[in-house]
Parts: sequence; C-alpha cells; structure tokens
Amino acid sequence: LPDQTAKNECGLDQYEVRRYPGWYRHITLAMAALAYLTAVRAAEAAKGALSTTSKTSYLSASRRSAG
Repeated sequence: LPDQTAKNECGLDQYEVRRYPGWYRHITLAMAALAYLTAVRAAEAAKGALSTTSKTSYLSASRRSAG
C-alpha cells in the first residue's frame, strides 16, 4: 500500500528518465512529499483519536456521577 500511495499522490511514477540528476531530484522531492503527507496524516489520526478518547471518557465519567 505505501508504494501505491507514493505513486498516486506524490507522482513517483510520473517522470521520464533522461539524466540521473533530474531523476534523483524528482525522486528526492517525491519522497519528501510522501514523508510530509505521512506525518500530517499521523498527526490528524492522533488528534482524532485523542478527541474521541477524551469525549468517551468524559461521557462515561458524567454518567457515573449522575447515576
């Protein structure tokens, strides 16, 4: 799955090789973009998990005190 993400979202397979420096530059930028997207997704997933966990624990705490 990670290789498909790199191909689809970062353009890893969109370059025609003409010279090594150009290919190397393209691959380097595509991999940097993939690393950035992965970090952003991980941060969003962690933020979503934190908000879900805190809401759940808050609701369960209020139910216990109310009952």
